[in-house]
Amino acid sequence: MSLMPIIALGAGAMVILMLMAFAFAGPSPERARIRRMSSVRARHSESANAAVEAQMRRITASRGNKMDRAAMRFLPRPALLKKRIAMTGKSWTVGQYGMASVGILVIVMLALALKGLPIMLSLLVGVVLGFGIPHMTVGYFIKRRIAKFTSKFPDAIELLVRGLRSGLPISETVQVVGQEVDGPVGVEFRSITDKMKIGRTMDAALQETADKLGTPEFQFFVITIAIQRETGGNLSETLANLANVLRMRGQMKLKIKAMSSESKASAYIIGSLPFIVFVMIWMINGTYMQTFFVDQRLMVAGCGGMVWMAIGGFIMAKMINFEI
Repeated sequence: MSLMPIIALGAGAMVILMLMAFAFAGPSPERARIRRMSSVRARHSESANAAVEAQMRRITASRGNKMDRAAMRFLPRPALLKKRIAMTGKSWTVGQYGMASVGILVIVMLALALKGLPIMLSLLVGVVLGFGIPHMTVGYFIKRRIAKFTSKFPDAIELLVRGLRSGLPISETVQVVGQEVDGPVGVEFRSITDKMKIGRTMDAALQETADKLGTPEFQFFVITIAIQRETGGNLSETLANLANVLRMRGQMKLKIKAMSSESKASAYIIGSLPFIVFVMIWMINGTYMQTFFVDQRLMVAGCGGMVWMAIGGFIMAKMINFEI
């Protein structure tokens, strides 16, 4: 057991050195050649959309750094990860996300190894926490931002309705909403206005924002605008009805949340109780609990119990999950 801290320290040092090598490694010549060829083709293209795409790529590339490019190499599904980070509304980068994951992994692994846990168990817990904590943090901020956006979105639609009824075109009303409404709604509407200023059509800008947010409420709004532009009609009246529907939808969600709160609390208590008891007994008598990682019978029983708990939690989650 005396060699375990040395092995853990060596593994942590190797991970840090590999991360630094990725961070300070130069760009691939082949990828640089492909990017130059793509930029030349886009620059000499006669299409306005191609020119806009080239401008957006230049803006995005100027914001990146070597750490981001290194993280994009070894993190799984980097495009989806970049999209999730953008959904938080924070100025975080993929490189910072990767550094946080590796830092948590190394710190947790070293701390558990120094406490006397087996090296493989320490590595497993470090991997779970290193990738789980940043993922849950990003998900928390996404959920909080989407909740703020959804609560203010009907007010923004009503402001659009008032602007349309006063005679303003839809493009100017979108700009007014971006200036007058605070929070995520104003940020997203200002982003739509900026995209239209550099040559994007309104439909394309709205659809890109809908893909970024991923909320059905904003998708309803995009579909309403697209149908009205194709078929005509009174857009202000249609948007007023949409705002009313979204408010009723929000009220129904709150009712369902209140009715299912007791079941959720019971699920959280029942699901966390075995782990709380395990940690408490470990703190009282750690030698006794270490047999769970040595005796094969206890290992099989523990894995079976966790599987059954996961099945029960999945069933309870489905029972209280309602689609509106």
